[in-house]
Amino acid sequence: MDWTHLLTFALALFVGAGTPGPGIAAIVARVLGRGMQGAIAFSAGVAIGDVVWLTLAVLGVAALAHTFAGVFLAIKYAGAAYLLYLAWKMWHAPAIAPTEPMTTAPREKSWRLFLGGLSVTMGNPKVVVFYFALLPNLLDLQKVTALGYIEVVGVTLAVLSIVFGSYIVLASRARRLLSSARAVRRLNRATGTVMAGAAVAIATR
Repeated sequence: MDWTHLLTFALALFVGAGTPGPGIAAIVARVLGRGMQGAIAFSAGVAIGDVVWLTLAVLGVAALAHTFAGVFLAIKYAGAAYLLYLAWKMWHAPAIAPTEPMTTAPREKSWRLFLGGLSVTMGNPKVVVFYFALLPNLLDLQKVTALGYIEVVGVTLAVLSIVFGSYIVLASRARRLLSSARAVRRLNRATGTVMAGAAVAIATR
Protein backbone atom coordinates (compact mmCIF):
# COMPACT_ATOMS: atom_id res chain seq x y z
CA MET A 1 0.00 0.00 0.00
CA ASP A 2 1.17 3.53 -0.79
CA TRP A 3 3.01 4.96 2.22
CA THR A 4 1.28 8.33 1.81
CA HIS A 5 -2.11 6.64 2.28
CA LEU A 6 -0.83 4.82 5.36
CA LEU A 7 0.58 8.04 6.77
CA THR A 8 -2.70 9.87 6.19
CA PHE A 9 -4.58 7.05 7.90
CA ALA A 10 -2.10 7.01 10.80
CA LEU A 11 -2.46 10.75 11.38
CA ALA A 12 -6.26 10.60 11.22
CA LEU A 13 -6.32 7.64 13.63
CA PHE A 14 -3.89 9.39 15.98
CA VAL A 15 -6.16 12.42 16.17
CA GLY A 16 -9.31 10.32 16.44
CA ALA A 17 -7.94 7.94 19.07
CA GLY A 18 -6.22 10.70 21.01
CA THR A 19 -9.40 12.72 21.34
CA PRO A 20 -10.97 11.79 24.69
CA GLY A 21 -13.97 9.50 24.30
CA PRO A 22 -15.49 6.49 26.09
CA GLY A 23 -12.46 4.28 25.38
CA ILE A 24 -9.88 6.77 26.65
CA ALA A 25 -12.10 7.63 29.61
CA ALA A 26 -12.29 3.95 30.54
CA ILE A 27 -8.52 3.44 30.30
CA VAL A 28 -7.62 6.59 32.25
CA ALA A 29 -10.27 6.03 34.90
CA ARG A 30 -9.09 2.48 35.39
CA VAL A 31 -5.44 3.47 35.83
CA LEU A 32 -6.35 6.31 38.18
CA GLY A 33 -8.52 4.02 40.25
CA ARG A 34 -6.48 0.79 40.23
CA GLY A 35 -3.02 1.75 39.07
CA MET A 36 -1.14 -0.15 36.37
CA GLN A 37 -2.69 -3.48 37.37
CA GLY A 38 -4.51 -4.86 34.35
CA ALA A 39 -4.00 -1.71 32.27
CA ILE A 40 -2.22 -3.50 29.43
CA ALA A 41 -4.80 -6.30 29.15
CA PHE A 42 -7.69 -3.83 29.21
CA SER A 43 -6.06 -1.51 26.66
CA ALA A 44 -5.23 -4.48 24.42
CA GLY A 45 -8.92 -5.36 24.35
CA VAL A 46 -9.80 -1.79 23.40
CA ALA A 47 -7.21 -1.88 20.58
CA ILE A 48 -8.35 -5.24 19.22
CA GLY A 49 -11.88 -3.86 19.11
CA ASP A 50 -10.56 -1.26 16.67
CA VAL A 51 -9.06 -4.02 14.56
CA VAL A 52 -12.42 -5.81 14.49
CA TRP A 53 -14.23 -2.69 13.22
CA LEU A 54 -11.40 -2.06 10.75
CA THR A 55 -11.74 -5.60 9.42
CA LEU A 56 -15.50 -5.24 9.05
CA ALA A 57 -14.99 -1.99 7.14
CA VAL A 58 -12.40 -3.55 4.81
CA LEU A 59 -14.69 -6.51 4.15
CA GLY A 60 -17.44 -4.09 3.25
CA VAL A 61 -19.97 -5.28 5.77
CA ALA A 62 -21.42 -1.88 6.64
CA ALA A 63 -24.66 -3.01 5.00
CA LEU A 64 -24.48 -6.22 7.02
CA ALA A 65 -24.17 -4.14 10.17
CA HIS A 66 -27.42 -2.42 9.27
CA THR A 67 -29.08 -5.76 8.56
CA PHE A 68 -28.09 -7.12 11.95
CA ALA A 69 -28.60 -3.83 13.75
CA GLY A 70 -30.13 -5.63 16.71
CA VAL A 71 -26.95 -7.63 17.32
CA PHE A 72 -24.75 -4.55 17.20
CA LEU A 73 -27.21 -2.73 19.46
CA ALA A 74 -26.92 -5.55 21.99
CA ILE A 75 -23.12 -5.28 21.83
CA LYS A 76 -23.40 -1.54 22.31
CA TYR A 77 -25.49 -1.91 25.46
CA ALA A 78 -23.23 -4.68 26.73
CA GLY A 79 -20.27 -2.29 26.49
CA ALA A 80 -22.23 0.40 28.31
CA ALA A 81 -23.28 -2.07 31.01
CA TYR A 82 -19.67 -3.13 31.52
CA LEU A 83 -18.60 0.50 31.96
CA LEU A 84 -21.35 0.95 34.55
CA TYR A 85 -20.07 -2.15 36.34
CA LEU A 86 -16.55 -0.69 36.37
CA ALA A 87 -17.96 2.63 37.61
CA TRP A 88 -19.70 0.85 40.50
CA LYS A 89 -16.52 -1.04 41.40
CA MET A 90 -14.44 2.14 41.39
CA TRP A 91 -16.98 4.03 43.47
CA HIS A 92 -16.83 1.28 46.12
CA ALA A 93 -13.10 0.47 45.76
CA PRO A 94 -11.04 0.46 48.97
CA ALA A 95 -9.27 3.77 49.55
CA ILE A 96 -5.65 2.67 49.53
CA ALA A 97 -2.97 5.30 48.96
CA PRO A 98 -0.36 4.40 46.26
CA THR A 99 2.32 4.29 48.96
CA GLU A 100 0.46 1.53 50.81
CA PRO A 101 0.57 -2.16 49.81
CA MET A 102 -2.60 -3.11 47.91
CA THR A 103 -3.28 -6.27 49.87
CA THR A 104 -7.05 -5.83 49.85
CA ALA A 105 -7.44 -5.41 46.08
CA PRO A 106 -7.88 -8.79 44.37
CA ARG A 107 -6.08 -9.22 41.07
CA GLU A 108 -8.47 -9.41 38.14
CA LYS A 109 -8.07 -12.02 35.44
CA SER A 110 -6.37 -10.72 32.29
CA TRP A 111 -8.84 -12.37 29.92
CA ARG A 112 -11.76 -10.68 31.67
CA LEU A 113 -10.04 -7.32 31.41
CA PHE A 114 -9.30 -7.97 27.73
CA LEU A 115 -12.92 -8.86 27.00
CA GLY A 116 -14.04 -5.83 28.97
CA GLY A 117 -11.88 -3.52 26.87
CA LEU A 118 -13.09 -5.25 23.72
CA SER A 119 -16.74 -4.78 24.67
CA VAL A 120 -16.15 -1.09 25.31
CA THR A 121 -14.79 -0.56 21.79
CA MET A 122 -17.39 -2.76 20.12
CA GLY A 123 -20.09 -0.58 21.65
CA ASN A 124 -18.34 2.74 21.08
CA PRO A 125 -20.17 4.77 18.38
CA LYS A 126 -17.12 7.01 17.95
CA VAL A 127 -15.09 4.05 16.69
CA VAL A 128 -17.89 2.86 14.41
CA VAL A 129 -18.17 6.29 12.78
CA PHE A 130 -14.42 6.45 12.22
CA TYR A 131 -14.15 3.09 10.45
CA PHE A 132 -17.45 3.06 8.59
CA ALA A 133 -17.75 6.75 7.67
CA LEU A 134 -14.29 8.31 7.73
CA LEU A 135 -12.04 5.40 6.73
CA PRO A 136 -13.50 5.04 3.19
CA ASN A 137 -12.42 8.65 2.56
CA LEU A 138 -8.86 7.84 3.63
CA LEU A 139 -8.33 4.50 1.90
CA ASP A 140 -9.79 2.81 -1.16
CA LEU A 141 -11.14 -0.17 0.75
CA GLN A 142 -12.10 -2.07 -2.40
CA LYS A 143 -8.44 -2.17 -3.45
CA VAL A 144 -6.96 -3.27 -0.14
CA THR A 145 -4.93 -6.44 -0.67
CA ALA A 146 -4.05 -9.02 1.97
CA LEU A 147 -0.65 -7.37 2.42
CA GLY A 148 -2.28 -3.95 2.54
CA TYR A 149 -4.68 -5.17 5.21
CA ILE A 150 -1.77 -6.43 7.33
CA GLU A 151 -0.03 -3.06 6.92
CA VAL A 152 -3.13 -1.14 7.97
CA VAL A 153 -3.63 -3.40 11.00
CA GLY A 154 0.03 -2.90 11.94
CA VAL A 155 -0.32 0.87 11.70
CA THR A 156 -3.54 0.74 13.72
CA LEU A 157 -1.97 -1.23 16.57
CA ALA A 158 1.17 0.94 16.53
CA VAL A 159 -0.79 4.20 16.71
CA LEU A 160 -3.13 2.92 19.41
CA SER A 161 -0.17 1.61 21.43
CA ILE A 162 1.36 5.09 21.40
CA VAL A 163 -1.89 6.85 22.27
CA PHE A 164 -3.04 4.42 24.96
CA GLY A 165 0.47 4.07 26.38
CA SER A 166 0.78 7.84 26.73
CA TYR A 167 -2.53 8.10 28.57
CA ILE A 168 -1.60 5.20 30.84
CA VAL A 169 1.75 6.75 31.77
CA LEU A 170 0.21 10.17 32.45
CA ALA A 171 -2.63 8.68 34.51
CA SER A 172 -0.18 6.53 36.47
CA ARG A 173 2.00 9.55 37.28
CA ALA A 174 -1.03 11.57 38.31
CA ARG A 175 -2.09 8.77 40.63
CA ARG A 176 1.30 8.77 42.37
CA LEU A 177 0.70 12.34 43.49
CA LEU A 178 -1.94 11.08 45.89
CA SER A 179 -0.66 10.62 49.42
CA SER A 180 -3.75 9.90 51.54
CA ALA A 181 -6.59 7.40 51.59
CA ARG A 182 -9.07 10.28 51.58
CA ALA A 183 -7.65 11.63 48.32
CA VAL A 184 -7.76 8.15 46.80
CA ARG A 185 -11.40 7.75 47.84
CA ARG A 186 -12.29 11.02 46.14
CA LEU A 187 -10.37 10.00 43.03
CA ASN A 188 -12.08 6.60 42.95
CA ARG A 189 -15.48 8.25 43.04
CA ALA A 190 -14.50 10.86 40.47
CA THR A 191 -13.21 8.21 38.07
CA GLY A 192 -16.30 6.12 38.73
CA THR A 193 -18.41 9.09 37.74
CA VAL A 194 -16.36 9.57 34.56
CA MET A 195 -16.79 5.88 33.72
CA ALA A 196 -20.54 6.11 34.27
CA GLY A 197 -20.63 9.16 32.01
CA ALA A 198 -18.81 7.22 29.30
CA ALA A 199 -21.39 4.44 29.64
CA VAL A 200 -24.22 6.92 29.20
CA ALA A 201 -22.46 8.40 26.15
CA ILE A 202 -22.26 4.97 24.53
CA ALA A 203 -25.83 3.98 25.38
CA THR A 204 -27.45 7.20 24.15
CA ARG A 205 -25.65 7.65 20.80
